[in-house]
Amino acid sequence: MAKQRPATLSVYLYIPNIVGYMRVLLNCIAFSVCFSNKTLFSLLYFFSFCCDAVDGWCARKFNQVSTFGAVLDMVTDRVSTACLLVILSQIYRPSLVFLSLLALDIASHWLQMYSTFLSGKASHKDVKDSTNWLFRLYYGNRMFMGYCCVSCEVIGSFFSELINFFDAFLLGDMVNTVFSNDYRVPNVFKLQVVVKSLMQISPLSLLLALSIFGWSIKQIINVIQMKTAADVCVLYDIEKQHKKP
Repeated sequence: MAKQRPATLSVYLYIPNIVGYMRVLLNCIAFSVCFSNKTLFSLLYFFSFCCDAVDGWCARKFNQVSTFGAVLDMVTDRVSTACLLVILSQIYRPSLVFLSLLALDIASHWLQMYSTFLSGKASHKDVKDSTNWLFRLYYGNRMFMGYCCVSCEVIGSFFSELINFFDAFLLGDMVNTVFSNDYRVPNVFKLQVVVKSLMQISPLSLLLALSIFGWSIKQIINVIQMKTAADVCVLYDIEKQHKKP
């Protein structure tokens, strides 16, 4: 008698997985209007990112943690980030900057997942054996990871708005004066303009600075993650060769 296959529908209908489907739908709608309505795109994309925290909370709250849900979450994150960076590369120059960030994001996470498989670990977030303190802090502290991820999404989803604000309110007079080719402008006056601009820092500009800092840390962590995961793969090959007769 053939063994009956267990029902899979229940896992597909887990509450956190339904939230994951909503994220996919929100991203599809967001990217469909990314060129025609940048504000709506930014809001939808950022709301989709916020749902990422909701599905994790639901999984723990309702005891509905699943491998499918974890994969769905990671694939949605990587695909949405990739699409965002590709779009930014088409709007802003140099486009190589955004494409390089895309390559770094995919390479670091793919290597991390594969090295996790080779190490026999249950989660790619299990980095307690890492010698890098920043890498351990990122995956070991939920608040710190959340800050870095939110910073990246703020920078990415509201990039055009931040560029406009940066140019209009932060750089305007300061850059035009400091980098002026007019030698009649004394250095003392240039310094006064810089100090005046810094004293006019608003809450929004402070948020921008914090976001840039968090985004920068995330890129550094991606580099560390890629190198650490590559080392695991190389060590696996070396151990495999040593075990050969």
